[in-house]
Amino acid sequence: MSRSADHVRQFYMSGMYRLYVLKKRIGYQLSPAGRQSLQHLAGLKDRYFGERCFIIGNGPSLKNTDLSRLQTEFTFGLNRIYLLYPELGFTTTFLVSINQLVMEQCAQEILGQQTTKFLPWNFYPHIKGCKYADTIFLQTDVNRPGFTLDARRPIWAGATVTYIAMQLAYHMGFERVILIGVDHSFVTTGKAHAEVVSQGNDPNHFSPDYFGKGFRWQLPDLETSEIAYRKARQAYESRGHQIMDATIGGKLTVFPKVDYATLF
Repeated sequence: MSRSADHVRQFYMSGMYRLYVLKKRIGYQLSPAGRQSLQHLAGLKDRYFGERCFIIGNGPSLKNTDLSRLQTEFTFGLNRIYLLYPELGFTTTFLVSINQLVMEQCAQEILGQQTTKFLPWNFYPHIKGCKYADTIFLQTDVNRPGFTLDARRPIWAGATVTYIAMQLAYHMGFERVILIGVDHSFVTTGKAHAEVVSQGNDPNHFSPDYFGKGFRWQLPDLETSEIAYRKARQAYESRGHQIMDATIGGKLTVFPKVDYATLF
């Protein structure tokens, strides 16, 4: 382990970090936005038990997927999926975004979407004019890898917003979760989590404008994501529920595959 990595590990194990986490949780529980978020999450607990939903990733495979079939389905959209809304003709049931760089650059766009939004609590102080009625703030915990069964508790991101959506779907009681657009492959390569600036059209998502020229974003950590996905599969199957992967041409192998066309 490098010296810098060892310092990071020591910080997360220190009393200073535990105090920091405690202060964040108390602030969340005492603030009007935090209390209302907890109320919303309580109302969503197992509300959709027995139903199915689709988690829509942002991969290029969406361009080869007939998304019109989803208009009457329960759907989770991720990050900048709203760029696809005009073409879809409808909004996703839920919109989830937790990445700091996405929030820094797109907060007002995300807040303007007319759907239920799940956003990171640690970014709340930087958001102006937030509407509590359709915005639910989540507590995230980077130091405790695991699968959260109740979204009122801190949630591990697992290096991908898709994993947050899986935990929310579990919290809501969805029996079958179907992935589409989760290509699990990137043209752009480099060190995981490294911040880069896009130099042109985005080849890694459904739109060239998704992380277009000048956009700051983090390179993916597919290894950590797979660790998270395996935890999700175990949690769902232990409940008698299932996550299936209907991504066209996707590279993810953690979940059982299903032909998208056969689902309707």
